[in-house]
Amino acid sequence: MTHQLPTATVRSRVRVPLAFADGYRVEADVHTFHGLADGAEHLALALGDPTATATPLVRLHSECLTGDVFGSARCDCGPQLRESVQRIAETGGYLLYLRQEGRGIGLYNKLDAYALQDSGLDTYQANAALGLPEDGRDYTAAAQMLTTLGAPAVRLLSNNPDKATQLTTHGITITERVPTGVHLSPSNLRYLRAKVEHTQHTLALAPLVG
Repeated sequence: MTHQLPTATVRSRVRVPLAFADGYRVEADVHTFHGLADGAEHLALALGDPTATATPLVRLHSECLTGDVFGSARCDCGPQLRESVQRIAETGGYLLYLRQEGRGIGLYNKLDAYALQDSGLDTYQANAALGLPEDGRDYTAAAQMLTTLGAPAVRLLSNNPDKATQLTTHGITITERVPTGVHLSPSNLRYLRAKVEHTQHTLALAPLVG
C-alpha cells in the first residue's frame, strides 16, 4: 500500500565546495525544503549530474555528529559518508543528510546508549534499555525530498532493508539496492554485527586479522 505524501517545495539551493580530510574534493548543490513532514532541517546534496540517468544513485545518511564530525570509530558512519559522496558524484545523484541522530533518539540519548553498550548491551538493546525505540527513523521526509527533486525512481546506496521498504511505501521506486563498503574496525565490530543479526543489514563481515 502506497501512502500519499504531503507536498514539499525547495526552499533554497546553494553551491558548496566539499573538502574531506583525505584530500578528496567535490562541489555539491545543497537544497533546503519547505513542508517536510517532520519539520526537521534535512538537506539534499546534489552531486555530479543527477539528471544524467533516470535512476540517480541516492544515499539516505542519518546525521551522526560523533562519526561524521569527530571521526568516532564506534560506528561506520563517517567512512560511509565519505564513500557515498564520491560514489554518488561519479554517477550523479543525491545524498540526503537526515537529522536523525542516533537512529532518531538524539545525541544525548545516543551517548547514554554508548555507556550501556560498554556494560555489554548491543546498540539495539541499549536503546531499549533506555525506553527508546531500537530504530525510530521515519523516511517520509526523504521520500518527499526525492519527489520534489524529480527522482521518483532511484538506485539506493544502502545496506539497510528498512530504508528501501519505507521509501517504496511512500511511492519511491527502488530499481536497485547498492551496498556500501564494509568499514570494519576492532572498535565497531560488535556494532556492525548487531546490525547484521538484528536488522538484516547486508554487510559481509569477515573476521578481523591481527
